[in-house]
Amino acid sequence: MMNVQEREDIGSASFLIVEDIIERRLEEIVTILSSEAPCKSAVYEDVLSMVEKILIRIALKRSNNVKTAAAQFLGINRNTLHTKMHKLHIENGKDHT
Repeated sequence: MMNVQEREDIGSASFLIVEDIIERRLEEIVTILSSEAPCKSAVYEDVLSMVEKILIRIALKRSNNVKTAAAQFLGINRNTLHTKMHKLHIENGKDHT
């Protein structure tokens, strides 16, 4: 797995473009979330949870729901993936809440 510096060296232009896109979209998302509950904000936890859930669903889709392959794609341990799936209510790439 590459560290942050190696990723930045290999695709610094692409990395910066993607980072800019994410920042603009997150600004929109934060605006929406913070307007719903202005007095009690859990924006940080909410956004991290959403991003984690989406990344896991993408990894499962790309790996045909093979958890070992999905975990490798994400750069995490299979047991960690399983724990996160349980916490986020994801079963075979689908939400179950």
